[in-house]
Amino acid sequence: MAQEQGGITDNKQQSRYELAVEGGTAVLQYMERDGALYLTHTEVPPELEGQGIGGRIVKHALDDAKGRGMKVAPWCPFVRAYVERHPEYQPLVIEGE
Repeated sequence: MAQEQGGITDNKQQSRYELAVEGGTAVLQYMERDGALYLTHTEVPPELEGQGIGGRIVKHALDDAKGRGMKVAPWCPFVRAYVERHPEYQPLVIEGE
């Protein structure tokens, strides 16, 4: 069952956060394993890139993980860059990830 917060839905069945946007859906795919969230791929419709949509969905996922007491593995390069720009999320990152 999907949950929605601030327009972003956690589609647990497909293991991805989703945000309906004009022209499609922005997604952040993940794997949940051993109490950690492995953030694997971010995708925004090409015509909407550069408008902060990817950052919004990544922030939501990181806040969700933090609220659930989970660690994260930023496997997606976009997520890794986001965490580097927002050091307040660094404590969530699994050592060596």
